[in-house]
This record gives sequence, C-alpha cells and structure tokens, in this order.
Amino acid sequence: MTSQRMEAFSDGVLAIVITIMVLKLELPVDLDISSLYLIAPTLLAYALSYIYVGIYWANHHHLAGVSKTISGSTLLKNLHWLFWITLIPVVTEWVGTHPFAPMPAMFYGVILFMCSVTYHFLQRDIVRRLSHDDPGSLEWDRDLKGRISITAYLIAATTAVFIPAVSYIIYAAIALIWLIPDTRLEKLFGES
Repeated sequence: MTSQRMEAFSDGVLAIVITIMVLKLELPVDLDISSLYLIAPTLLAYALSYIYVGIYWANHHHLAGVSKTISGSTLLKNLHWLFWITLIPVVTEWVGTHPFAPMPAMFYGVILFMCSVTYHFLQRDIVRRLSHDDPGSLEWDRDLKGRISITAYLIAATTAVFIPAVSYIIYAAIALIWLIPDTRLEKLFGES
C-alpha cells in the first residue's frame, strides 16, 4: 500500500476528531463576561487538545512523506495510534466539564501518554524500514524530546491524582515543546 493512502485515512480520522471536539463546545447561556468565565475550562481544554491533534497531524504528514510504501505492520501501528487519538474528544470534554477533578486530569494524561507511545512505535517502524542500517538513523534512537514527553505524561497523570492544575501545566509545556518542529526526518531522508 502507498503511504498516501495511510496518510489520507489518518487525515480523515484527525479531521473527524477535531470536528467532534468543536461540536462538543457549548455557547454561553448569557451574554456577559461571567458566562465566558464559566465555559473557560472547556475552551482551554479544547484549545490544548486542538494543538495536540495539530502537532500529531503535522508530524504524521512528514512521517508519511518520507515513505513510499507501507507494510501491514505499519498499518496496524498507525491504527493503534489512531485508536488513542480518537479518545481525545472524550477526555477533552470530561476535563472541560470537571477541570479540577483528579480523574479527568489523570485520564487526559493517560490518553496523551498512549498517543505518544503508539506514535513513537509508528515512527520508529517507518524510520527503521527506510534506514536499512544507515548509521545516520541512530540519531532517531536518541529521541530526547519523545522520551521526555512520554516520561512527563506519566508524571503528569500521576500528579493529577493529587494536584490536577500541575498536570495541566505539564501537558501545556509538552505541547509547547512540540511546537518547535522536529527536523530529524528532513536531515535523515532529505524530505522537505
């Protein structure tokens, strides 16, 4: 199968995820500032989740761009990653509705952790298939940003049980780290 088919399918799933999230947003009942304050947690949860889905979309686009063909195991890894991505709207709504409750904050971290781990295995699969023992591909195994993210999600999910606000700060910090583009694919395979 070509990588374009996997990318098109994934793009469709990610578009649906964002659509579901935006459809869950409710307008304020009253037309004053206090009404906006009441829906602020929902808007913030939406914004953070939107940023995460956008970051994954951009990185997935680059990842699929370096591949010409996709193996069956790569497709399964992609589907596994997409499964966890599709749970983002559920935890986003839960966090927006109960922002200071430990369980929603913890599950938000668990979902982000699983998205990160499954994406890590997906990109590792594609890079290994492309590199064919290229010494330059060893740089990929030193994925500091990825490892920091995975560890931080675990810490944040655990922290959420005690102090949910701290876990949200960690989730936002990880998103900020990933807004800086990862240029390793371009360096390794010359993709633009």
